[in-house]
This record gives sequence, C-alpha cells and structure tokens, in this order.
Amino acid sequence: MEETKTPAPEASGKDFIREIVEDDLRTGKRGGKVATRFPPEPNGYLHIGHAKSICLNFGVAKEYGGTCNLRFDDTNPLKEDVEYVESIEQDVRWLGFDWHGLFYASDYFERLYGFGEELIRRGRAFVCDLTADEVRATRGTLTEPGKNSPWRDRPVEESLDLFRRMRAGEFADGSRTLRAKIDMASPNINLRDPALFRIRKATHHRTGDAWCIYPMYDYAHAISDWIEGITHSLCTLEFEDHRPLYDWCLEALDLPDRPRQIEFARLNLTYTLLSKRKLLHLVTGGHVRGWDDPRMPTIAGLRRRGYTPEAIRDFCDRIGLAKRDSVVDVALLEHCLREDLNRRAPRFMGVLDPVKVVLTNVPEGTVEELPAVNNPEDPSHGTRLVPFTRELYIERDDFREVPPPKYHRLSPGQEVRLRWAYIVRCEEVVKDPATGEVVELRCTCDPSTRSGDEGSGRKVKGTIHWVSAPKALPAEVRLYDRLFTTEDPDDAPEGKSWVDNLNPASLVVRNAFVEPAAASLRAPAFLQFERLGYFAVDPDSRAGALVFNRSVGLRDSWAKIERKAMGGR
Repeated sequence: MEETKTPAPEASGKDFIREIVEDDLRTGKRGGKVATRFPPEPNGYLHIGHAKSICLNFGVAKEYGGTCNLRFDDTNPLKEDVEYVESIEQDVRWLGFDWHGLFYASDYFERLYGFGEELIRRGRAFVCDLTADEVRATRGTLTEPGKNSPWRDRPVEESLDLFRRMRAGEFADGSRTLRAKIDMASPNINLRDPALFRIRKATHHRTGDAWCIYPMYDYAHAISDWIEGITHSLCTLEFEDHRPLYDWCLEALDLPDRPRQIEFARLNLTYTLLSKRKLLHLVTGGHVRGWDDPRMPTIAGLRRRGYTPEAIRDFCDRIGLAKRDSVVDVALLEHCLREDLNRRAPRFMGVLDPVKVVLTNVPEGTVEELPAVNNPEDPSHGTRLVPFTRELYIERDDFREVPPPKYHRLSPGQEVRLRWAYIVRCEEVVKDPATGEVVELRCTCDPSTRSGDEGSGRKVKGTIHWVSAPKALPAEVRLYDRLFTTEDPDDAPEGKSWVDNLNPASLVVRNAFVEPAAASLRAPAFLQFERLGYFAVDPDSRAGALVFNRSVGLRDSWAKIERKAMGGR
C-alpha cells in the first residue's frame, strides 16, 4: 500500500571524525591503523542513543579496515548485572555488528591497580583520607579554586602502604580514596585532584569478592583503551571536559602509542528520554512492562515493537555526526522504519474495531478464495488467497450514517470497493434498539466487479479493507503511541515532574480480527495491516492467541480532511 513520505535530511560529505581518521592514516599516526571500541556500562539496557555510538564505532572500524572491541565498563558492582551484559551482546549482534574482541574493564583490575601504585611512586597520586562530602567542600567552584587535601603531600611510602591496605579491605567504604595529584586551581574541575580508586565492599558480577577497591571511570577508560591498543576513542560530548584527564592518565605513566579521544554530540530525540536513571525508574515504577516494553527507546523495546536493524542503521546514517548537541525529531526514526517496511513487509488485512456486513445477495455457505498481492512494492513476494464469504467485518470508522463532504467510504446508498474483492453497496443499517449503535450493515455485492477480472473496471472512489467473519481469527492488537505527550519530556510545569508527562494513551489494546494467513507468522515477523499501519508479531503470540504490536502508523490523508470537515485545522 502506498504511503505518503516525508523528506528526510541526508548526511552530506564525510563527517569530522572520519576526516580525523583519514588524516591520521595519511600521516601514519597511531601506527597507521584504526582500532575502536564500544564500552557500555552493564547497568541497564542499551537504547537508541547507544545505537548511534555502536554504528559509529563499528562502522568506522569496518570502513578503514580496522577492529572494534566490545568492552564492558564494569567498575561499579552496585549497579551492574549479568542480565545487562547478555542483553548488550544480543543488541549489538542484532544491529548487525560483531566485535574483534570481547573484554571487560574487570579483566584489567590487576594492571589498573599496578598502574595506581606506579602513579604513587612517581609522585602523581596520593591516598586521601577526606570523605566524599569533604572532597566536595574543598573542590571549589567554576570561579574559585579548590583547596589542597591535607594529605596531598603524604610521603610516597605511606600512600603505598595505605593503598595496599585499602586493597586488603582494612578500611571502611568511603573512608579513603586514591587521588591524582594534578591542580586544585585548574579551571577544569575534572583536573582538581580527581579520585582514581574508591573503596566499595560489594560483590562483583565477575570477580566476586576478590576486590574491594574499584577504579573510577575516567582512569579505567583511558588505561583500558591503551591496553587494548585503541587508536581512536570515540565518546559523546559530555566527555569533552574529561579529555584532559584521559590524556593526563596516559601521560603521567609515560605510556607510548596513546589513543586519541574524540567527542561527538549524543543523540537527543523528541518525545523521548534517554537517561538510564529515568528509564530504570519507568521499569521499576511500573510505568512500562519492562526494559523491552515496545514504548521504551531501548533497542530491546524497539526490536519488540517491530523496528528493524536496517531502519535503525539508516536512521543513524541520516542524522550524521555533529560537534554540538541538538534534538532530532522522532518522526525521522519513524520515517526510516516506514521506508524499510514499505519495501519488505508482507501485506495482510485485519479489522481493529469491527462492524458486521451481510451481503444479502451472496448465498449462505459461500467461501470464495480471492487472490491478493502480498507486497505491491515487490512482485517477488507473490500472492495469497483471502477467503470471501457472505458475512464480513469492516472497520467501524469506514462507515458513516451521515457522511461528511468528500467522504468516500461506506454510507447508506453509497458504493465502495472491498480490497481485492468486489464493489458493494450499503442498502440497510441495523441498530441495537437499546443503544442505537450500528450492529450490522446489509449490503449488496456486484458480482461483475471482482478485482483483477476482465470487465471489472467499474470505478468507485473508495476502497476499504475487510475480513471474512466466519474465517477470520481473533487477535490482540496492541496500539503503541509515543510514551510522552510533550516534545521535551523533562519540561514539566512547576510542581510537576517528567513522570507527569507520560502519555496515558501510549498503549491501547484492541480485540481484533485478522485474515487467517496472518496466523503463519512468528515473532519477530513484521507485516502491514493494510490501511492501518505496520505491525510485528509479539513474542506473547501463540497459536489460537495471536498478538500483534503496532510498530508505526501509515500516513492517513483522511484524518486531516475529516478534522477540517468537523471545524478543526
């Protein structure tokens, strides 16, 4: 079925990261090679923002004949879990990528600790006895310098002894840290003697209780990149102010062949939150049905909703890379999915809000198998047979007892073509005497107008979809909409929070009927229900209990016409 397409911006030319990489290769920097990595923390499920980073890191490595590692930044045992590790691996593979090496920051705990001792010996780090609150109090502000810790000039041997005892578990959580000795007057607050190790007596998902001190992210990130031979460390823009610390960690240890950190703008989408903390709140607060809820921007949620890896990769290509943060309209992501599925999705018919049609001139017991094209965009998809019977279901919205101007669907005395079938005319409307609701439409069928037959060329302005009442299968159809009602979910009125912007109509469940051929589909198959939108088979679907998720709707030109007729805009 043809759809209205909206223009999509195209990335033009090479982005600034690829220009840097090409210049490094041309000049022989970093050994004339390309090695990238994707380093997620396993403290939640990946989301569409991570997809941008995945496509970039793996894409750059592939384009320039390099390698890309998957490395888990598992340095905070309080928040990390094997469940997240497994989901991340699945998501990366589903997006169409595979890693050169699979690593964990915890693989390097011993080496990271050893480098910590080396920094102490070089006079570049010290053990500090200030608590976290005391450190904050002495850090200073953007306009005022910080104050040196009273333990900053602690003798090297004393700091080494204390650092070893920290590792041995002699001290309580938060009582001591290993801090870099840089500059408490630096205009970059990240360089004001940042912590490199902290005490955290918690069981790690891989190392168990072997460690009770854990490296901080900036330190572990830089050293892990160097250990793996990463050449270009591609990070989102919030790490730009951390780059001097990244470089300091490598320079202070005189490590050769240092990687280069390059920052790019992170992805921000309208009507979408990408904060892991807030996504976790949606899950634990019961606002959604889990990390893979189809309303979530997680890759697992998008997959369950019916997004394809091809559509997501196309989206990431189209938005390109920038050095400044901006907001991308979520409609572009939806557009990419429509374009992909319009080419590939098989077509079926389903009715979400049925009203019965009785064709009075069709004999009872008639079952005619009508050929229907599976995908008009691709003839190789072939055809299927759709059962046509005396009793049918059509959408309630496809009938108006008193039609507005320019209405070309079914109404009393008006004709309409049934998709792949015949032209029918509404002769009588049957209502429930108690409620006045339309319960049945009595129509006649013109047998000379079978679709595709020679001589069936009589034209009518409207075509609607339908299913056979006795042959159709019941199905649960989950109609998903945007999770938030505002473009910026964080923009809440005074006294309200982002949670108050949740869309109460983000999920509507309908008990529908679908043509029998749709029962052959298995999750995660995608399809188009003609005139209704693109859908995916949900993992909950079973024989006799079909479940479909709406992935994205079709562009409906009628909605605009009807709003205008009703006095709207």
